[in-house]
Order: sequence, then structure tokens, then C-alpha cells
Amino acid sequence: MSCELKSVFAGLPQMERGVAKVIGGDPKGNNFLYTNGKCVIIRNIDNPAIADIYTEHAHTVAVAKYSPSGFYIASGDVTGKIRIWDTTQKEHILKNEYTPFAGQIKDIAWTSDSQRIAIVGEGREKYGAAIFWDTGSSVGEISGHSKLINSVDIKQSRPFRLATGSDDTTSSFFEGVPFKFKHSRHDHSQFVNCVRFSPDGNHYITAGADGKMFIYDGKNGEFISALGGEKAHNGGIYAISWSPDSSQLISASGDKTVKLWDVGAGTAVTTFHMGTEVSDQQLGCLWQKEHLLGISLSGYINYLDKNNPDRPIRVIKGHSKSIQCLTVHKSDGKPYIYSGSHDGHVNILLLNYSTSPASHYWDAETGENDCFRGKGHSNQVSRLAINEEEDLVTCSMDDTLRFSNINKKEYTASDVVKMDSQPKSVSVAAGGLSLAVCIEQVVLLKDKKKVFTLDNLSYEPEVGVLHPGGSTAVVGGKDGKIYLYSVQGNTLKDEGKTLEAKGPATDMAFSNDGAYLAVIDDRKVATVFTVADGYSVKGEFYGHHAKPVSLAWSPDNEHFATGGMDMMVYVWTLSNPDKRMKQPDTHRLHHVSSLAWVDENTLVTTSHDASIKQWTLKY
Repeated sequence: MSCELKSVFAGLPQMERGVAKVIGGDPKGNNFLYTNGKCVIIRNIDNPAIADIYTEHAHTVAVAKYSPSGFYIASGDVTGKIRIWDTTQKEHILKNEYTPFAGQIKDIAWTSDSQRIAIVGEGREKYGAAIFWDTGSSVGEISGHSKLINSVDIKQSRPFRLATGSDDTTSSFFEGVPFKFKHSRHDHSQFVNCVRFSPDGNHYITAGADGKMFIYDGKNGEFISALGGEKAHNGGIYAISWSPDSSQLISASGDKTVKLWDVGAGTAVTTFHMGTEVSDQQLGCLWQKEHLLGISLSGYINYLDKNNPDRPIRVIKGHSKSIQCLTVHKSDGKPYIYSGSHDGHVNILLLNYSTSPASHYWDAETGENDCFRGKGHSNQVSRLAINEEEDLVTCSMDDTLRFSNINKKEYTASDVVKMDSQPKSVSVAAGGLSLAVCIEQVVLLKDKKKVFTLDNLSYEPEVGVLHPGGSTAVVGGKDGKIYLYSVQGNTLKDEGKTLEAKGPATDMAFSNDGAYLAVIDDRKVATVFTVADGYSVKGEFYGHHAKPVSLAWSPDNEHFATGGMDMMVYVWTLSNPDKRMKQPDTHRLHHVSSLAWVDENTLVTTSHDASIKQWTLKY
């Protein structure tokens, strides 16, 4: 048995309100990159479904930038550590690692010969440094600011010049190399969020939280003019990005717009209105070849259309927070992945079988990567399932169950069931049945309504599942026992039958044909019971080094997969417990929080890295 990574559906940028998001682009114009948690995510700009994730940082990564040669990426984290790594090899070999100052790195810039790097941020004693990439030795001093530096850029033509923007409301200009402070400018009245040189080096522009932008001479740093007159935007400006020919630029603002500017005329040519919600604030932007990207507070990546400023060409949606659960459902023969995350967001992803290089890809271009409209869960989505009526049934830490029709893709208030306590898991079966296991309660629902509640239990329920036929409800307790209840009409009847697991159950599932029940427990054992034989033990499966937490049956009912806190995924063979497939480091930074089967040769996994991975299995 073997397992091969087929596709990576990457998470979105992790955003923070009022904080600029730096988006990098490769010099050839093929890729763009951003950060989420401890990951640096590289995506193809023409087909964003082609993605690569760098996971070697020990702490949250704040910024990443390509070298002008395209051979290296420098990425900096919140502790002040910068890692310089290779882009040409799949392994991304580390070239060097430095800590130029202690504190969050906010921005990075390279000289055009890819020899020197400027790093700025929130240091304790200093706010910036300029070093050789290969030795770490200093190539000047970045000084002149009294507060953290938000942004840095270097003129890409000789003689080199460097500019910075700071929370102290000033921008500074440096000559070099070695870089030496020349002067400061006090034109902004609030934080300077971004500073960028034009590709030809003739100008640089600063953008601030005061909604203003100023143009300066790229060679001597002298003031030229204000771009857009008194105010360029009605809100703070967080990012700017120049066109390759240096004649235009785009600016991203908290006023929920991105503007396209003619720099020579000093006027906005086009205003892209991105929406009316707080989540539509624009905190980042990138001009890469003919693509104009705007990054929303929601994390959505918007491909802007110059000919239709009110409707992006495409919007890359997804998760920006850790994914807790997923399931696969086929509509019209096409497999869709439904995933729920820590922030209550539910995403829909189509696996589109094509002949493209991505093979099975996230079909963002046709809008098939989508989410439910309206107000959904206000807290973590813990589990989800899809019933016969094609409702997505979700349980959340906001103490509710939701039934959302997957064809309408819309949340409605009428489909919310309030629970007495926090639900931990949900399961569905034939006949409109749903089973919710809550803290100290087990609740049976029929046709989206509570019909029976088991409370005052002698055990603490952890997870529950309904037999596909709807005849039996099985609940795993913290005491290591599995409790069986028969479903009789609208009630659960305790038949007095229990099964013994090795420890408290963490997940359980019936096989698709209902013939077997698999249970995983915190003693690292998977146990399979034969339903027709009075739930006798069919087999016990050992291999995990830490607690397994997720379980899913293959459509062939002969294999099932488990994911554990040991960051391993095992695929087990029912007829032979010794025949197994082990996949270590499925998601490098976190354990697999959930997994599901697309078909008997395709497994999808997800984790707290906000990404979904698709694997091809060979038996």
C-alpha cells in the first residue's frame, strides 16, 4: 500500500483588523506568497489551486518575500527570526537563519542583486537591520525612528536607496550601501503603513492610516506631491503595489476599496468597491503581471477586473483559521468537500476532475469554491454531516445545531436548533434522524426537531453515531464503554447492552453498508465490531503512538482511515489487521483534525493549518 499527495488546497492569509498584510510576488510573475500561522503559502497566480506550503518556522510567520533572483525566499516571524530558504527544490533547503532583532518582523526587502536584505519590525532596542543574506554581517544601520517600523523597501537600481515607514508617523530615507540615514519626512499625521519604490527607481510612495499617499524622488528622497490631493482614500491605506512599467499603482484601504492610480496625472483611474461589510476592508494588494489582487479582512483573495470594478474576476475563498471537521458529498456525480473551522465558517470545495497540471483542483474560477450566505455559527464548528434531504447538519460550540440546505447554500434562522448544552458530535441516518451528543446529554432529532433527550446519565458521553438504517444509536462514554440504544419511533430505548473499548472513545463510525462499527479510543487502539454478530469484536488495530482523534470508512467497506495526535494517518485493512498503510507528517505542523474518503482510492485530510490535502492510495 502506498499514499501519494495529489493536491494541496491552501488556507487563506491570516488577517487582523487594522493590520496590513504584506503579499509577496516572485520576479517571474508566476507565483504569489503570504503567511498563515507558522506557514508560508506559495500559490500559482494563474491557477491558485497549485500551492506549496513551507512549514519550518517554530513561531507565527509575519512576512515572506522572494529574492529578485527568484532562487530564495526570506521569511520572518514574530520573535525576530528570519529564515532564508531555497525555492528551486521541493524540500526548501534552509540556507541561513538570523535574529537581527528581538520582536515581530513586519517587512522585508532585498537589493536587486539578491545579496542584501533589510528587515524591519518591532524590536526592543532597534526597529530594523540591513545584512548580507549569506553571512548575516551588517550593511548599514536603519535608524531615525522612535516606534516600530511597519514597512521597508529598497530601490532596485543603483545607487541603492532605502525607505521606511513607521508608527511614529514619519518616513525615513537612507543612502547606501552601506545604508546610512539621510533624512525623515513628517508629512503623515498618523501611522505610515506602507512604503514602496517604483520598479524603475525614479519614485517611492508612502501610504498612511490618515488616508494619504505622498510621492518622493527615488534618488534623493525629496517631496514631490500628494497623490490624490488632500485625501487618497476615506480610510487608512494599508498597502500599495506598483505596475511593472512604473506608470500606475494600486492602493488598498480600510474604506473597503482598492484604487488604481495614474501616477503621472496624480488621479485615481478606477475605484474597485469590494463590499459593505467590515470583512470587506482591504488590507493588502499585489500587482503581478496583468493580475491585480486585493486581500480582504476576511482573507478572501480578490482578482480585480479593470473593466468591471464592482465585480472581481474571481474570488479565492477558503479558511483562514484552523479546520476542525470535514465531510465529502457527491452531487451530480461531482465530489464536494464541506469543511468547518474554528471561527464558525463553513466552506464548500469542488474537486473538479480535469486534465490540468493540478489534476484535481479547487475550481475557484467558476465560483465552485464557495461558502454559505447569511449569518451562520458564531463559534467553532465541531462536527458536520449530510443527511438524506441534502441538509448540511453542523454542531457548534455556540450550543446550536444547524440544518442548511446544500443546494441553497444559505443559513436561515428557522433551521437552527438550540441545545441545552454544548454539542460535541452529530450523526445522521435514514428517516430524517439526527443524533447530537452534548455535555451530559444525548439528543435524538427527527425532521430538524428535538424529539427525545437522554439526561441524568451514569456516564459522560463523548461521541455518538447512528446506524445508517436508523435502527440503533451508539454512544461512547468517558468511562471506556460503548452504550447501545435502539431507536423506537421518537425515542431511544436502553437495551442494557454495552461494548468494551480499551479506553474513552474519541471517534466512531459505522461502515457505509452498516455491517461494522469502528471505534478509536485514547489508548491508541482502533476496535471493529461486527453488527450482525451481536457486535462481537472483528479485530483490533494497533499502530498510533498517540491518541487517534479522527476516523472514516472507505466506500469499499474493507478499509478505514484514522488520524492521530502523533500526526500519523493509518489506512487499515479490515480482513488483515497487519496490512496497513502509514503516512507520517500528513500535515507537518498539526495533527489531522478530520478525514474523509472521496472514493476508495482518494482520501482527503485537514488540520489546524487551515489547509485540505488530497491523497491517492494504491493497494
